[in-house]
Amino acid sequence: MTDPTETSPPGSPDSYDPSRMIGNVTDPPTTLVWYRRPWVLATGVVLVVLIACVLVDLPHNTSTSEDTKAETSLMNQINSDVAPCVYAVQESFTIYADLKAGSLTSGDRVRVPALLRDDQTACSFTSQPIYDLSSMQPTGTDAGKSVGQVDSQVTTWATSDALAAIEDIQNITTGSGTAAAAGDLAKQQHLLASDRAHALVQLQTAERLLGNAHLPPLNLPSLPPLPAN
Repeated sequence: MTDPTETSPPGSPDSYDPSRMIGNVTDPPTTLVWYRRPWVLATGVVLVVLIACVLVDLPHNTSTSEDTKAETSLMNQINSDVAPCVYAVQESFTIYADLKAGSLTSGDRVRVPALLRDDQTACSFTSQPIYDLSSMQPTGTDAGKSVGQVDSQVTTWATSDALAAIEDIQNITTGSGTAAAAGDLAKQQHLLASDRAHALVQLQTAERLLGNAHLPPLNLPSLPPLPAN
């Protein structure tokens, strides 16, 4: 019987040679180079993306002529978007003045409800031009920020002041809460004038920042005084 404690002669199949074993525990552990570790690679990718985003967002030097051209385009867009509401406000206030003057014919009175509904729609967010007006993106320059304030004031002029004024006129023409509606109409007309004035100040500020350039004038009407009750 062979003694299990005996060592097999060198070179025999049963000999134990640690140097020939795969994964010998005596071998030094395999260590990844630090820059090849997964967490380093993942962090590097994130940093590259962040740096790219920052570089894209960094302001670049915009010439006055380039800025003037950009702000001119935005002012033209503001005027274009608010134009249907401007027409609606003027029409509804004309209807109110004619109603107070007693100059509406029976045929006019029949058409008034539909006209005022159309006017109301023209100044609400359901109107595509008003939606475009409210979602306009100003440029990042100082002049662009002022034109952005013009856009904000014009949006308020249309969707808050003008819309409320048209609703007051609707109530007055139907005899629904006439006294309260007339009082609120006077308030809304004051707000229309105030928002227009603020928008004009911002436009003037933008022109000054552009070296006293001339941007397109703001096409918001100066409404006449309301007829006496």
